[in-house]
Amino acid sequence: MTNTLESIDLLIESQWIAAVDPDIVLKNHAVAVHRGRIIALLPVGDARKKYKADKHVILDEHILIPGLINLHTHAAMSLMRGMADDLPLMDWLQNHIWPAEAAHVSTQFVHDGTRLACAEMLKGGITCFNDMYFFPEATASAALEFGMRAVLGITALEFPSAYASDADDYLNKGLTVREQYINNPLIHFCLAPHAPYTVADKTFERIVTLSAQLNLPIHCHIHETRQEIEDSLNQHQQRPLERLQKLALLGPNFIGVHAVHLSDADLAQLAATGCNIAHCPSSNLKLASGFAPVARMRQLGINVGLGTDSAASNNRLDLFSEMRLASLLAKGLSGDASALPAGEVLRMATLNGAIALGLGDETGSITQGKSADLCAVSLADLNSRPCYDPVSHLINVVGRESVTHVWVAGKCCVDHKRLLSNSQNDLESISALWQNRLEVRK
Repeated sequence: MTNTLESIDLLIESQWIAAVDPDIVLKNHAVAVHRGRIIALLPVGDARKKYKADKHVILDEHILIPGLINLHTHAAMSLMRGMADDLPLMDWLQNHIWPAEAAHVSTQFVHDGTRLACAEMLKGGITCFNDMYFFPEATASAALEFGMRAVLGITALEFPSAYASDADDYLNKGLTVREQYINNPLIHFCLAPHAPYTVADKTFERIVTLSAQLNLPIHCHIHETRQEIEDSLNQHQQRPLERLQKLALLGPNFIGVHAVHLSDADLAQLAATGCNIAHCPSSNLKLASGFAPVARMRQLGINVGLGTDSAASNNRLDLFSEMRLASLLAKGLSGDASALPAGEVLRMATLNGAIALGLGDETGSITQGKSADLCAVSLADLNSRPCYDPVSHLINVVGRESVTHVWVAGKCCVDHKRLLSNSQNDLESISALWQNRLEVRK
């Protein structure tokens, strides 16, 4: 009597698989996927005896990892890539970025800019991004075109824009969009007050209430520059984190972005309240904001994920670059060569981000029952040889150009480095169109 093979949608065999949770690297194993979810992780020989797959992918010289999670970005700002470079944050924002946004941001701008960002992120192995920007419905539409998972910020600011008139208007419009997508498995939401210096106490109080009622994370820039802290001391007689603590924002649902300038008391407060941090090393350096004490954060048990920030302040949506830079900076700043080893950095770019977003049970690791959000990275190039430790190679050797395949919820979005969405075809002309509109003429 012969055994009947179990029919599944997808079987991926790989030379190495980094599961992340647990922190192991498996050799010559396979991931079985059915109806968008991981149903088994097992040796290749056993997989071939057990499953018959509609699609069978063999990755002879690859490492398969969870899809990368970009914990902080402003995707639509890809249309501003390279604008007003080499300027400090507040000059860059107040005199260049905010005026350009006031003149040009619209539903179409956000849709087009996010499409450009999705193409870049997917080809670099990013399957999920946490966004903070205007017109979230346009961001959702663009992400779904490319099959990406997105967490959309319900943004709040006190000043008007083309999107909303005041803080309540921002929140109300964002909550309406959330209702429209509440049953979509790829679209998630968080509350996104921009920063303590742009949001009033009353608005923060409403955000705390909404977070508790709807179980939504809070995503906020914090302690990015010394000036921000000095201004808060002058205006509120307390540091920004102290103010947020008194307003009851800090806790496991809070994602603090940048967190560069932290005192010992700040670090203790973040650890004691269970906050999450979105570390954006390239943006911190490019805007001369400083060096976030990530090694110290990890010693204190603070959950740290990785973000790119926008393509206007980075200027890449490239988590491979962020992983390598985060590791090197942590070692150099701490004087400890063992700080942020490769496995921990990979976890920062995957599971830690998922946990911060409340998606730790859905994505972030190659675990039975989770969504099949996966990224295949080739180690076949001569520049990758020899390979003693494939996870170390992910951080220290290869880059996003080595990503060959990407799946989101079991659907292939990148195949042999080629985006499968037909939506990409007009991106060159769209980016040229917006460049003509935005270009600063001297």
